[in-house]
Amino acid sequence: MISLTNLKEKRENGLAHNRLGGGFTLLELLIVIAIIAILSIALVFMLNPAETLKKARDAQRISDLKSVKTALGIMLTASSTPSLDNFGVICTTTTTPAGATTLAAAPKIRYSANVTPTLGGTLTAGSDSAFTPWVSTSGAPSGTTAGKVDGTGWIPVNLKALTGGTPISSFPVDPTNSITTTATASDLVYRYACQNGTTASVGAGKPAYVFEIDAVLESNAYTVDDNKMTKDGGDNDDKYESGNSLNLLPLTGALF
Repeated sequence: MISLTNLKEKRENGLAHNRLGGGFTLLELLIVIAIIAILSIALVFMLNPAETLKKARDAQRISDLKSVKTALGIMLTASSTPSLDNFGVICTTTTTPAGATTLAAAPKIRYSANVTPTLGGTLTAGSDSAFTPWVSTSGAPSGTTAGKVDGTGWIPVNLKALTGGTPISSFPVDPTNSITTTATASDLVYRYACQNGTTASVGAGKPAYVFEIDAVLESNAYTVDDNKMTKDGGDNDDKYESGNSLNLLPLTGALF
């Protein structure tokens, strides 16, 4: 016959077994969930998702410009008849863009976004900013045609003409790729300029077959902590500049 003492011992042993082998109690689970929630909230504040996304876009921009520089460099060295505007005399025109101060060789910009913006600000004729023989403000190709590398994309260079094939499959556009109706220096869009040759009035004394492609960086990581725009070797501190000549696009102060 089972005594009350034996029943009590079995009950206590059963509870101990359930506690050891049956998992956490409800109270313990609630405590763990609360700790996880607190740590998650703290992690979100530490990581700053918005800044993380900006940094990721900036990293893409830096990578894109490096890819374009490499591709155009290959074209210039591998082609017996190189052209940075697909022989469209874009790189040698001196037409002053709409909305700009009249200059002999006023800066003009080709954007990766499909727009024809009004240029903002006042252009200044410095030795560098005056040497911007092309940068058409006409709207670049849109949609899937923007990245074409056959000379019809937003960067008018025919990479398909190369014997060894195209160095890149498409010309990249800015991750945000937006521009206001009146273009400003802070628009998140790629900008391209080129110079095929020199004449007495355009690019005199400057090297031929040079190009520049710029981007605006937006993260604190690349504009404050490690300001790539001031360390790229170019003459604009408000843009990340790449290419084989970093003084083609307008100087800081020209708002586009």
